[in-house]
Amino acid sequence: MAWIALFFAGLFEVAWAVGLKYTAGFTRLYPTVFTLVAMAASLGLLGLALRTLPLGTAYAIWTGIGTVGTAALGIVVFGEPSDALRILCIGLILAGIVGLKLVTAE
Repeated sequence: MAWIALFFAGLFEVAWAVGLKYTAGFTRLYPTVFTLVAMAASLGLLGLALRTLPLGTAYAIWTGIGTVGTAALGIVVFGEPSDALRILCIGLILAGIVGLKLVTAE
């Protein structure tokens, strides 16, 4: 259950990171509300995961999911660069997430 909470916490981190782009410096109401709700959901689910998962592992995976997801959406949605080195670096972060999951017993 903790891993599922952590996964969704990471997805909500992606949501609020992308949401920040649409808030225009927190001047647009609906994107700001969405972003704040996503932030609260992300932190709440991270807190649930931390009941049983080690802090370092959970935090690294949470930020890793957020980083990979936000970078991927940046490429797909916002037309950010997708050169080979950038994709390789994203892949290395993803490998780190998988590696931490594999070596962490719950």
